[in-house]
Amino acid sequence: MKHLLSLLILLILFSCKKREEKKIAQRIDNEILIPTDSLVPIGFNKLPKKYIEQKKFLIETFFNEHINQNDEFNGSFLVAKNGQIIFEKYQGKANFKTNESLSEETPLHLASISKVLTASSIFRLIDAQKLSLDEKVQTILPSFPYKAISIRMLLNHRSGLAKYSNFTEPVKVWGKSKTLHNSDILNIMGKHNIPLDFKPNTKFAYCNTNYAILALVIEKLTNLSFPQAMQNLVFKPLNMNNTFVFELEKQKDSVSQTYKSTKEKIPYDQLDAIYGDKNIYSTPQDLLKFDLATYSNDFISEDLKKEIYKGYSYEKKGIKNYGLGIRLREWETGQEIFYHNGWWHGNTTSYITLKKDTVTMIALSNKYTRKVYQTMRMSALFGDYPFDLNNEGSE
Repeated sequence: MKHLLSLLILLILFSCKKREEKKIAQRIDNEILIPTDSLVPIGFNKLPKKYIEQKKFLIETFFNEHINQNDEFNGSFLVAKNGQIIFEKYQGKANFKTNESLSEETPLHLASISKVLTASSIFRLIDAQKLSLDEKVQTILPSFPYKAISIRMLLNHRSGLAKYSNFTEPVKVWGKSKTLHNSDILNIMGKHNIPLDFKPNTKFAYCNTNYAILALVIEKLTNLSFPQAMQNLVFKPLNMNNTFVFELEKQKDSVSQTYKSTKEKIPYDQLDAIYGDKNIYSTPQDLLKFDLATYSNDFISEDLKKEIYKGYSYEKKGIKNYGLGIRLREWETGQEIFYHNGWWHGNTTSYITLKKDTVTMIALSNKYTRKVYQTMRMSALFGDYPFDLNNEGSE
């Protein structure tokens, strides 16, 4: 009787899981065609007013002393806990020539934070049973010339793919005079027999090519352009109304521009049409909506999140690692931070999510500065993280 009861419980659990998977798959199919607003971020306890006031003072002090030194920060900054914004700052220009000021609704280039959002579309397609983590890329993109590389290896940068910025540079391959697109990268890899840098899944090597290929996977599975697929799968369902994928020829003059630290405008180049690894524009408030959604199993399933938020590369000792579309800091004492930084042209960006403390920290600048990367140190304001707020070299 006991064995029969155990079997019955297992059958019920399996049936419930299958119904949930079917529900997710149906929802995704609908969103590919008709985006919905059905995904509601998880609820958190309301923060006490005194707590907000105390943290706001500490955050603003840190911001002014370490990120906005001499009032030179040009960009957007936000810190929130439990979905409540504790401190935010928007200052500087989206365009120095036209004198257009930045506001909370001004989308800025996310640089490599774009990878976090690209990965989330892949996860939603996996939950919809459109593909699997360990499916070989070649089964989706037949012209992809590397049989052993899987979706997981693209996501965690263990594929061994060469950097497209390097192998497309020679004139005989592509050169710098023509605009490069994602489809060109795929074609070049096959046509020119571009060798892998190392055997797949033997080590970690951060490489933008991985996410340029993932964008093509998304296009193939949705039968939509990457900009439209991202709208349907992520941006619209989460009401990220000021977020979009940059399209060079359509938007190069209308988006916020990018500058050196001297305010000299940085021109577009042959790599500015590539998306997936970069080229998503957003705001801190929209990224906060995204971060809140990552706590909900309606956005990404719990089973999949267990695969996302763990390290994959332990060949070398250290606290730094990479999950699936997210960077990690893991200390032997048990603390962990999930984050992604970015740098493209003059755009420098940082996104930090403290899962155990339900904290979101975002810094975006379109005028080159490495100070945005100091944002992570504010983790010490919310938990037992090994940072000295007064010492930039501490960790």
